[in-house]
Amino acid sequence: MEQMKQVKKYLEYCQFRKELDQKTLKAYRIDLKQFFLFVQESIPGRDEIEEYITDLHKKNKQKTVKRKLASVKAYFNYLEDEEVIQKNPFGRIKVKFKETYTLPRVIPRNEIESLLNYMYKQEEKEGDGNCKNCLRDIAVIETFFAAGARVYEISNIRADGIDLDTGIIRIMGKGGKERYIQVAVPDILDILRKYYKENENAIRQSGFFFVNGRGGRFTEQSIRLMLKKYTKRAGIERNITPHMFRHSFATYLIEDGVDVSCVQQILGHSSIKTTQIYIHIAAKKQAEILRERHPRNKMNISC
Repeated sequence: MEQMKQVKKYLEYCQFRKELDQKTLKAYRIDLKQFFLFVQESIPGRDEIEEYITDLHKKNKQKTVKRKLASVKAYFNYLEDEEVIQKNPFGRIKVKFKETYTLPRVIPRNEIESLLNYMYKQEEKEGDGNCKNCLRDIAVIETFFAAGARVYEISNIRADGIDLDTGIIRIMGKGGKERYIQVAVPDILDILRKYYKENENAIRQSGFFFVNGRGGRFTEQSIRLMLKKYTKRAGIERNITPHMFRHSFATYLIEDGVDVSCVQQILGHSSIKTTQIYIHIAAKKQAEILRERHPRNKMNISC
């Protein structure tokens, strides 16, 4: 019972003091519940923790293991800071991970063009009387590619989160970290203004910038289904997900010579190592270009 009270108190601290989002809080809650079900103790010993870590490795991918352990460690750090416990049981336990990278999937430029061109044509066909959803869907996709944001970040943009005069978007990222992104393409800002004008009442009432047909928040799942619908109708066979726009945004910026630290700031990565994975994709593209277009290919050199 005491343990449940401590977990509840910790989650309230995360919510109100650290201002973590609901998705993160839900993950913490699940991770802590699973941990305590396994160890069956409020303050487990080294052996119990080692067994738990081994069990995690058996059942989960490395990325999941790292996240779950980070959740539990953070909880015990909190207890130590609050002097509920004298010593963090995770303090002397070292877990090494072999760094593995899966290159992010990028949407080819021609497919992004095809998708957006199809959506704009549909909006024209709908006419002024019945284009609310078309405008919203275009605005969402354009914002994905303009900001390189995560799907839950787009879904949770507040009603006042986009300054339609300056084009600055306020994004609430992982861990409640706030960042600002400039919409620099006039056409995108125009479509956002047009969408807002058509849906101003619903936006004000819901408190969110992107709203569904019932006047509520346009949820992450609804955005995924919307994208899937338009991708299929545009004749694109590739399974395009919202997160692929984020990968594409970062990759194409780096390909065009934008400094990786600038891309890191825009994406909201806490570590530049996370952003540097896009350099590998850009390098792959560079190698492809050089293989095909290097001036030496046109030279007659005997080796």
